[in-house]
Amino acid sequence: MVDALGYVQIDSINVVDRAQHLILGARLDGYSRTHLAHALETTRGLFEHWTHDACAIPSKWYGHWKHRFAEYEGRVKRNAWWRGRLGPDPQKVIRATLARVARDGPLRARDFEKPEGASSGGWWEWHPEKAALEHLWRQGKLAIARRDRFEKVYDLSTRVFPRLHAERRSGAKAHVEWACHEAFARLGIATPLEISRFFHAVSPHEARVWCAQAVKDGRLVEVAVESETREVRAHTSLALPSWRAIARDPIASETRLIAPFDPVIRDRARAHRLWGIKYRFEAFVPEAKRVYGYYTLPILEGDRIVGLIDPRLDRESETLHVRGPWWLRDRAPSIASRRGLDRAIDRLARQVGATKWQFAHSRRAACVESHIESGARA
Repeated sequence: MVDALGYVQIDSINVVDRAQHLILGARLDGYSRTHLAHALETTRGLFEHWTHDACAIPSKWYGHWKHRFAEYEGRVKRNAWWRGRLGPDPQKVIRATLARVARDGPLRARDFEKPEGASSGGWWEWHPEKAALEHLWRQGKLAIARRDRFEKVYDLSTRVFPRLHAERRSGAKAHVEWACHEAFARLGIATPLEISRFFHAVSPHEARVWCAQAVKDGRLVEVAVESETREVRAHTSLALPSWRAIARDPIASETRLIAPFDPVIRDRARAHRLWGIKYRFEAFVPEAKRVYGYYTLPILEGDRIVGLIDPRLDRESETLHVRGPWWLRDRAPSIASRRGLDRAIDRLARQVGATKWQFAHSRRAACVESHIESGARA
């Protein structure tokens, strides 16, 4: 499934469940958290690294990530943020941290003593060794061997991925071909900018050049795409020549709940451009300014996004509390839609270990006025 999606974002927020489990659980019946851990930590069929954010990625693409590793090597010299966390002699800290992992690893950030007076109150207030671990991971010298209660455990890449680490980096031309082809295979209909943003592995210019050649070769065709709400004017995108046949494929009618970082909606500009959906993740919005809630999940009914809910898991009572639903403003919910949502919440509750769930207030159909707009299709 991770291969089919391209990557799955790994996120720490656990108000319902972590994003990686919500993304996979929405697609795989019987999914368990141990399945992802097994692929990341035992078989090593997946590895953890950066795209737009930290993600689980198919290990068969490790050679393409060596371009990213090389780019990160000079990041400390160019970036004041990294220099500020690594201290006055960044290279000394980096060398010492790498030597310590080589000698004593696998290690967590907490296994390194914090300097006297170091702050630990903020998410990004890393002590120098924590910053060094992250930097070494991003440049490919360290790898995530496993996670202990979500805390990263670092080890030498030569020990975690000995065969992959020894492979050569892909060539520049092959890298661009891989990044654009694999992104397009998963997007289906896309602009060059969206292809560039998918893995964040090539520049928009490189994606434009690749797309122009693909059209010339007949691998892609230009199509006019209009958002379903017609709120966004028709624009030129690219599609596979077989797009008409693909569009006729039957769509499952099940209702599923979509994580905020799900590939369906992660690119917010693309989601708005295609489906008229203006979705905002409000976890980092001050509570008084939130329109819906801390961790709202879009409701996917078949191929349409039809509303939002805001769930929160009370682990002590094993109860999933659900605020909402907020339905699209031009759509009164049918009995079938309500039943479909109930089944989707049942499914989510089972996945996160809740023995019961309940709506936090009346289930009258509320209208979405600004967050998500009518007619959205996924």
